[in-house]
Amino acid sequence: MLKVEHIGIAVKNINESNEIFGKLFNREPYKLEEVVSENVKTSFFQMGETKIELLEATNEESAIAKFIDKKGEGIHHIAYEVVNIHEEMKRLEAEGFQLINKEPKKGADNKLVCFLHPKSTNGVLIELCQEIA
Repeated sequence: MLKVEHIGIAVKNINESNEIFGKLFNREPYKLEEVVSENVKTSFFQMGETKIELLEATNEESAIAKFIDKKGEGIHHIAYEVVNIHEEMKRLEAEGFQLINKEPKKGADNKLVCFLHPKSTNGVLIELCQEIA
């Protein structure tokens, strides 16, 4: 793992949250994107080398909708940049971590992503992400 790539924050309304975080960070999001496969709308703020990703559910079946129903708005996951997501997945699984995805999938911001189950990471949802070449 190279660095924290982004911190994902679950929100009920991305437009209202973009205004709040825009004021907080004194900047606009650099990207708005819908990830249909994950049933979310996202926006990204660049903060130095780290990004903040806001996530709004687009339907009630979304993992984000379920998260908000259970825990409310707030930090959803921490994402780490990796050089080779396939190798890192194999390494982590061999170390005993539980992978949610058996294969990486296309995520937001031009990334391949995979998640580690919070049961194996002290309650924190971890995302691995690799830039798609």
